Amino acid sequence: MLSTAATRLAVWGDPIAHSRSPQLHGAAYGVLGLDWTYGRRQVTESSFAAEVASLDDTWRGLSLTMPLKGVAFEAAVSRDRRAELTGAVNTLLLDRDGLRGFNTDIGGIVRSLAEEGIEGVDEARIVGAGATATSAIVALGELGARRVEVVARRPEAVEPLAQLGRELGIAVVAVPFAASRHDSVPLTIATLPGDAPLAEGAADALAEAGGLLLDVVYGHWPTTLSTAWENARHPAVSGLGMLLHQALLQVRVFTAGDPDAPVDDEESVLAAMRQSIVGD
Repeated sequence: MLSTAATRLAVWGDPIAHSRSPQLHGAAYGVLGLDWTYGRRQVTESSFAAEVASLDDTWRGLSLTMPLKGVAFEAAVSRDRRAELTGAVNTLLLDRDGLRGFNTDIGGIVRSLAEEGIEGVDEARIVGAGATATSAIVALGELGARRVEVVARRPEAVEPLAQLGRELGIAVVAVPFAASRHDSVPLTIATLPGDAPLAEGAADALAEAGGLLLDVVYGHWPTTLSTAWENARHPAVSGLGMLLHQALLQVRVFTAGDPDAPVDDEESVLAAMRQSIVGD
């Protein structure tokens, strides 16, 4: 049970100045008529435990960005299935039973793809094999994917994703960036940092395979990959939709303790949140 005095929220990470979460959450709680505050704080992995221990009963919850999703997972006394599958928590709800952990990134991917007309896929491609790729694998599993190529610089980095794929019934295949040609797929999810360098011709080879590109980057747009998709006349969208929808699921957690429980007048809440980041 949350304390009635628990009205403080924040996003933590390192770096954190770029975060759009305060805009998104502020817009949501304004529509809901909640006098809650939502800030941001630079917190490192090494300082995370001490920072959490310092929170009093005025705190309701936290949003976590990189590099804190792993330590937040370890700190949680309970976790939802998505968090358990990925080993990553991006949302902590503070209640009297301890820290409850959730992963809303997966739902953010699924819901943002639905807005682009993709509600199911048999196969797809992921570019990059880092932490976000883990959430992408789970999201693709929820969309029904049975085969996923992962394009990575180091084939050994794909093995944890392949193991997760086996748990989900997905065949995960490692493909090098050096490949000069890729099979056509209806969807590619890029999980690389926006400024990640790519070998000459790599982006064009990926773009030629077509399909929609969801590039999770939103702060460095356009990216090398999105430009290649545009040149190939294929659709590409940024990670703003994912950001928007994972935040809405966090609002559900912070208000009702359940990412599957819609908030009151959710259509208006989502519209206000979307408007808060228009132009970014």
